[in-house]
Amino acid sequence: MTKKVLFCATMDYHFKAFHLPYMSWFKDQGWEVHVAANGQIELPHVDAKFDIPFERSPFKWQNRNVFNRLKSIINANDYDIIHCHTPMGGVLARLAARKARKQGTKVLYTAHGFHFCKGGPLINWLLYYPIEKWLSHYTDCLITINEEDYRLAVNHRFKAKRIDHVHGVGVNTERFKPWTEDEKREARNMLGYAADDVLMFYAAEFNKNKNQQYLIQALALIQHEAPHAKLLLAGEGPLKEGCRDLAARLGIADKVDFLGYRTDIDKLLPMCDIAVASSAREGLPVNIMEAMACGLPVIASDNRGHRELVRNDLNGWIVAANEVNIMAERIITLVRSKPMQRKLGMAGRQMIEADYSIRKVLDEKRKIYSLFMEEKAEVLWAIQ
Repeated sequence: MTKKVLFCATMDYHFKAFHLPYMSWFKDQGWEVHVAANGQIELPHVDAKFDIPFERSPFKWQNRNVFNRLKSIINANDYDIIHCHTPMGGVLARLAARKARKQGTKVLYTAHGFHFCKGGPLINWLLYYPIEKWLSHYTDCLITINEEDYRLAVNHRFKAKRIDHVHGVGVNTERFKPWTEDEKREARNMLGYAADDVLMFYAAEFNKNKNQQYLIQALALIQHEAPHAKLLLAGEGPLKEGCRDLAARLGIADKVDFLGYRTDIDKLLPMCDIAVASSAREGLPVNIMEAMACGLPVIASDNRGHRELVRNDLNGWIVAANEVNIMAERIITLVRSKPMQRKLGMAGRQMIEADYSIRKVLDEKRKIYSLFMEEKAEVLWAIQ
């Protein structure tokens, strides 16, 4: 009988963005791949897709119906492995799979950044910590994507049968790579940027956590010292227009470009000079890893995900939260030194190639998956 794996997450674009190489790997092993998520995206490497209307909020009653449907799907399909992602996908899938686990199904959960963390709000610890620790009892393997979350799960004695750490979701280092100066110049000309413009890039949803206002304020502080510095902000979200208004009020509307939702980040990053990031909380940010893969130095706010990737004076700098003046000073330092941009940027590229490429992460996940790929048959034999 063909073995089956179910991938579960709140939204299907999560899989399109991050997990197709791992689904492809399962297909190469002869497995049947199923997906349960909200959305209508057609995914490659998938044999069956269940459109389930997950709600992101744990307080939405609709999730009770989602739980019942997910439980029916799991019980009907006799999965060998269930790998769940995202907070609500992880909660509901693990609860729905309790009966299946007794029959040998192995349940894996990747925490893409715990909502509780060192220095995090007390309310997050009161709400999310007990839930995650309780659910660890129903988890065969808890996978973390940064060292801080791994240490937290181990030190707080989460009850998952295994706790592992992998280096994120992996970066395609062939798609995201440095460009030559001629390639940069050509791309800039096509988009209306001058050769001497210093382009800073940040791709993120416009929400409170991502805090783009911080970057706009830092740019305003250096507009006279660095007249050629420009900030490119890709993404949509509820705070976008507020950020646009802020740039206008600070007199730098012509220096901040709002690019909207983009699917061509790999064509934008390599023509830029500096990657910046301002979020309050990150697990292990893909936007920073992609920028590093393209050879950009990084100036980022202080959080666990940024600390995992950015080493001061090696590939960029970490700046304390809301230290706008320090952020501005770091930007000025890089704006004035092309050699430093190249030095820090190439160090970041080397870090990605060594530890965070798709090849590297696929190898890490392959080892984890292989531990569980034969276990269901052993459990069923023991029961019989």
